Amino acid sequence: MTTTTVRPPVGAAPQPAPPRRRLRDAASKHWYAWAMVTPVVLVLAVLVLYPLVQGVYLSLTNANEMNSARTIGANEVEATYEFVGLDNYFAVLSGEEGAFYPRLLWTLVWTVTCVVLHYSLGLGLALLLNRALRGRSVYRMLLILPWAVPPFVAAFAWRLILNNDGGVLNAVLNTLGFDSVNWLGEPLAAKISVIMVNVWLGVPFMMVALLGGLQTVPKELYEAAEVDGASPWQRFRAVTLPGLRPVSGTVILLGTIWTFNQFPVIAMLTGGGPGGATNILVTEAYERAFQGIRDYAGAATYGAIIASMLVVFAFCYRQWLDRQASEVPS
Repeated sequence: MTTTTVRPPVGAAPQPAPPRRRLRDAASKHWYAWAMVTPVVLVLAVLVLYPLVQGVYLSLTNANEMNSARTIGANEVEATYEFVGLDNYFAVLSGEEGAFYPRLLWTLVWTVTCVVLHYSLGLGLALLLNRALRGRSVYRMLLILPWAVPPFVAAFAWRLILNNDGGVLNAVLNTLGFDSVNWLGEPLAAKISVIMVNVWLGVPFMMVALLGGLQTVPKELYEAAEVDGASPWQRFRAVTLPGLRPVSGTVILLGTIWTFNQFPVIAMLTGGGPGGATNILVTEAYERAFQGIRDYAGAATYGAIIASMLVVFAFCYRQWLDRQASEVPS
């Protein structure tokens, strides 16, 4: 008995391969890439995905230190917390627990102020270092130094500088005839202090990223603009800023996410004080999770809200950048 193979008519569109076969072909063709990616995926799943899922689950319960599973001597106490659904989210977003909206307002002020100063100061320094300048490598190294210092080291060093008794900054103010300022003990002064320290830490990253972007802008554009009689400000606005748009979009997005979640500076410089005045959302979540009677559900709720806000911001920001890019004439 002979079998015949049915072939598609000439000119007919080829039939797509079954999904299982396509997956098998991709695995056999790109096995090396899969082998390299798999360990990273596993690490991310353990360090990021699992804690995220666990945090979302805890935010839907009433878990705290008293009703969670724990060991007391030789006794094993089982968990007794219950599933409460979205009650924690309603309590936080309705203002029932009282701390969310003041912390959110200060977090927004803190983030916007720091990112604006990061970008403006970083761009100014990048423009200076992009010019022919004697000793430019030395200046670049000195300006990058704050970025190389670990945040906890920088925070402790700044505590010595801003200390009320014997601090370097107050000593300078007294020498100039001004009164001492309780930089870490008064709400307004403490907010200024944490912003100042975070700007000192964050400007080098912006400077390096924007300096790299400046060096990719074609010099011919500046020469053409100069021949057309454009002033320095017009060249900056018409050539420099459009040339930096891709880099600026990325560094502003990263800077916003990092600053919104900037835990070390506030935790180690002021501890959220005085009286919680410098607590942002992430330090408030930390206090709920690790201070007093530990409220794991409340801290997880804050964490889930913070993550949701950043995801929405990143999505909307990228959409806005894409619209801006599409409106630029080619």
